[in-house]
This record gives sequence, C-alpha cells and structure tokens, in this order.
Amino acid sequence: MNNTVSQPSSRAIALKLFLTCWLIYALHFATNTVREIYPALALGDHFSFDVTEYLGLHPDLFEMPGRGAFINNNPGASIFGAVPYALARPVIDRAVERVQAMRAASNTPPPDYATIYPMSREFYRQAYIRGLDVKFALGAGVMQAFLMAPLSALSVVVMFYILLSLTGSTRRALWLAILYAFATPIFYRTAQLNQNLLISHMALFAFALLWHPWNASARAHYFFAGLFAGWAVVLDYSGLVVVAAMSVYALVVWRDTPRAARSLFDLAQFAIGVAASGSVLMAYQWASFGNLILPAQRYMPATEFSGYGFSGMVLPQLDLLWDTAFGFRFGLFISAPILLLTFAAPLWLRREARLIANRETWFVILFTLAFFLFSSASQYGRLQFNSGVRYIVPVTPFLFLIVAGALLQLPARFAIILGIIGTYWSWCLAMYRDVEQGWGVFESLIHITTEGVRLPWLM
Repeated sequence: MNNTVSQPSSRAIALKLFLTCWLIYALHFATNTVREIYPALALGDHFSFDVTEYLGLHPDLFEMPGRGAFINNNPGASIFGAVPYALARPVIDRAVERVQAMRAASNTPPPDYATIYPMSREFYRQAYIRGLDVKFALGAGVMQAFLMAPLSALSVVVMFYILLSLTGSTRRALWLAILYAFATPIFYRTAQLNQNLLISHMALFAFALLWHPWNASARAHYFFAGLFAGWAVVLDYSGLVVVAAMSVYALVVWRDTPRAARSLFDLAQFAIGVAASGSVLMAYQWASFGNLILPAQRYMPATEFSGYGFSGMVLPQLDLLWDTAFGFRFGLFISAPILLLTFAAPLWLRREARLIANRETWFVILFTLAFFLFSSASQYGRLQFNSGVRYIVPVTPFLFLIVAGALLQLPARFAIILGIIGTYWSWCLAMYRDVEQGWGVFESLIHITTEGVRLPWLM
C-alpha cells in the first residue's frame, strides 16, 4: 500500500492563492466614489471621457467650455475600470431603475448621512437627488471586485513565483507572498479604484518580465515590459519614474545577456511597448484638451498647490519627504511597519544573506529613492492627509523583496510574530480607513481592537 501523500504543484498553490486573495480583497471593498470612477462610468455608458453629467459632485472634475468636463488626472485607471462596469451595466441599470421607481412611489426625502464631514454629506445628498447613489455604489463595487481585487491577487501570484525561484521553498514563498498580500499597503489600497496601486502592479509586472528569475536562461519579454511600464504613465505622471527606471534596467539586462542571444531589436521592442501605451495617453489628451502633450493639470482651475513650481512640482521638500515615509497619516512605514525591515541592513546587505542579486538590489534602492524624491516634490502629496498612503505605494513590491530577505534571516518564531503583527496592523487599516482624525493610522488599530471587526462597506 502506498502511503505517499502527493504534494500540490506550485501551479495549484498559485491558483488557490489567487482565489483566496481575490475573495478577501473583495470582502474589504470600500464605497468611496473616487474621481477615477466618473470617466469609467462615462466610458461604460457613452464611450466618452466627458463627465459633464457629474459636475459638482467632486472637486477634481472641471469643465472646458466647448469641450466638456474631465478629471484632473490621467485616464489609465478609468479605462481599466470601465471594462468590468460595461460588462455589469445591464444588471446595474436594472437595479438603479427599480430603486428609483420605489423612491418615486414613496416620495421620501434623502436620508441623513451620518458623518462628521460636511462635503461627504452634501455629496450623498446630491447623488441621492440625482438618482446616482446606487449607480455609484454598484459601479464602484464592480470595479473593485472585478478589477482591483483580481489584479492585486495576480500581483501576489507574481510575487509568489518570484519568491519561489529565489528561495527554492514552496512553503517559504507562500507565507512570504501572503505577507506581501496582507501586511503591506496592497491590502489597504485594493479596496477601491486607485491609480497608485495600479502603477505598483504595472511596475512589478514589467520588472518580472525583464528579470524572469524563474527561468534565468529565458529571454526577457521586452515588448510587454515596455507596455506595462508605459501604462504606468497613462495611470499617472508619477509613472514617468517607472518608465525611466525600467528603461535603465532593461538596458542593464540586455547588456548582461550574452552577445549571441541579444540584438538591438530587443531594446526597440521595449521602446515600442512604452510608445504604444504612451500613444493612448496622447490620444486622450488630444481628444479631451486639443493638445497631444499638455496634461489635464494645465487646464484645470487653480488649486491650493497648483501654483507651486510647474503644476505643483517643485524641488523635493524635506517635510513632505518625512511625511511620505513616517507621517502618522500617510507615511509608508507607519502604514505598513513590516516594511521597516528595509532599514535592517545587517540582515540583508551581506551577499550570503541577500535574497536578490546585486543588480536587482541596486535597482530596488535607486528606484525607491527616485520615487521618494518624486513624491516629496509633488505638492499634491500633502493632500494624502485624508486618503492615507498613496503616492509612494509603487515601491511596495520592490521593498518587499528586501524585507523578505531580512525575514528569512530572523529566527522563525520572531519572523512569525512580526508577520502576525504586520498583518493585523494592515488589516485594521483596511477596515477602519479614516486617517484624517486623531492619531491617523493609529486610529484604525484603536477602533478595530476596542470595537471589533467591521468591513468598510458595512460602515
């Protein structure tokens, strides 16, 4: 009799990991109607970026006489979000019609929205009066459950395969991937349509396609790496950091490839991929604003920070740099303390203890520094006081490669304790999302620990 128990394949583990992350992420959906939702709805409804019908509902919507109304940012997240919304639109329209018919029959006034924020109360009142509140809620839910959640789950699977190739251990790779999924800002930002997290995913996918640690002898996928890197700019102009960094990394990877196995066409493929994505942004800017090059920020009304430097971009500011890293409302290392292991250089700096090679280590360090400098130069980053960590999120997967190496150097029990603490911390923030009041990020720990578990869409 054969008592051997067959071990699940890495593919089976990856599938279960993907489905588990997708489900948990979807359960932590947040109902916020962010600005990127409006063009997604317009695309799904009218195949247009014109959001005139939503003017007055969000301060980031502005009107250009004779052209229409638009959001003051790039359209990449909205283009992605429009796909699941368009597919679900027949169901959403039917639900909205039924609710509107019931309201018309009862003739009840808008219910009070219990919040301390006047703008939120007014938004809900206006959305209710216009008959848009149910559409917004269902549209946001569909975009989160069928775009953000599965895409973040896919990024976790990519991280799993990277870690599997680096550690050679399915068990270690799985547990580290779970920490990446639920102990970092990936968890918090997946709750709603968000361009910063999508930039993180695009950067990770591009990096993995160039690096391909699971098959060192394979050729880098230059075109698709360029396509993903370029889409980071379609999502937000901070994606220029991704394009610059990945371009340098692609060149280094190409240089390290044996002469017989490389050609200049490899680099051309990367450039074509970047250009293909960039052409989408240029087409959007031409169709919306009548100019291929100038971004939405050049046309929107003046705001508190738009008058600084070039559309809010100045030299890096030390106070904003500190807040981006350690601020108690949106600091990266306060929002995800497990990433503090990045500073435990003795654990991962030694060559024999390092999880990734010199080339990738230097890429992670330089990319992270570049993104921190960019984030501290954009004065719009100061608006994160009411949204939580956002701008710096794209460095998360890269820092986690450093953190993973540090965790593997720690005693197992200590590493497990740190993982549990980091996951609980991140879970609290994913549920209680108001960082504007009191102690910021720490408020989530206080409220969830003392008041119990509560999913954000039930609050």
